[in-house]
Amino acid sequence: MASTADVCSLQTYLDLPDHTMDQRIFAAKAKLGSDVVILGHHYQRDEVIRFADFRGDSYKLSQEAARAGGKFIVFCGVHFMAESADILAQPGQITILPDLNAGCSMADMAEITEVEDCWETLVRAGLTNECGDGVTPITYMNSSAAIKAFCGQRGGIVCTSSNAPAAFRWALAKSSRILFLPDQHLGRNTGYAQGIALREMVVWNPYLLNGGLDRERLREARVVLWKGHCSVHQRFLPEHVDRVRIQHPGIRVIVHPECRWEVCQKADATGSTEGLLSIIRQAPSGSRFAVGTEIHLVNRMRKEFAGEQKNVQSLDQSGCLCTTMFRISPQHLCWTLENLVDRNVVNQIKVPEQVKHWARVALDRMLEIS
Repeated sequence: MASTADVCSLQTYLDLPDHTMDQRIFAAKAKLGSDVVILGHHYQRDEVIRFADFRGDSYKLSQEAARAGGKFIVFCGVHFMAESADILAQPGQITILPDLNAGCSMADMAEITEVEDCWETLVRAGLTNECGDGVTPITYMNSSAAIKAFCGQRGGIVCTSSNAPAAFRWALAKSSRILFLPDQHLGRNTGYAQGIALREMVVWNPYLLNGGLDRERLREARVVLWKGHCSVHQRFLPEHVDRVRIQHPGIRVIVHPECRWEVCQKADATGSTEGLLSIIRQAPSGSRFAVGTEIHLVNRMRKEFAGEQKNVQSLDQSGCLCTTMFRISPQHLCWTLENLVDRNVVNQIKVPEQVKHWARVALDRMLEIS
């Protein structure tokens, strides 16, 4: 972790304009050479992701973290992503998050003690036991290492928006029920696509007694969805789809499965960030798309595909950015790299060994089914 002196020196970076960092970042990266690998999530701002050795969604970057060379993994994403990189990293590798304040509101919606309370209720209802016989927990990648470990210990698995369908099929092959954390929308959209009726899915509210559900309702459910969401994707509404179709007849609407069920039902297609990119890449010249996902990615898509005569716009013109991802700036990246040049590690993300073990079990299951 950063010392007091390091924190003070960071302020001197933050006082400087973004563009003054470019040459310093290039120079520090050149000095570090193969010792450092920079991972950049698709939602990261352009001024930062341009320096990434690998860019992608959480699934792709988890794969890159697992096979990355170099001593240092600098993750330009958010906290849970850096935790996953540390869990999957090779022995001796060090994972760094340039700004420790880069968290995830969705991940914060599922706290480990709340999840344990939920599980105890399921056990008391006779639906499962402590080992997970009867209910398989699935956690989205957008969750803490503690939640991933919780799933690993109880026979569960981690998933991403890319492989959530495979995770559901895997889970239902071994048990009759799923506890899905922490994004209710991804869980509902995935369950529905797997043929599970909406009435067979219930929402567990951690702020209500017994999740706000009686025992009979729990017994009837095939999927228990945690009451969590992505603050970016939940902003998209069904009326946004209706409006863009009126304004741009013939436009294709594609959205991330973290969007509301009603939005996904109105869309022409859903997909992870990599999936949305693939849809646009494979489309013929002249295609038009309204995309329901984070605005930095949409803007990048618009620029990338303009040369192919493909028009890309946000599903909602007041599209939201991922504010926590935005916390990582060129100044934070420069500060991190120049400290590494001096062999001073700042903002190391280190998951406790016991948590790391069980979280790794859940992540390895994910990589195996994919």
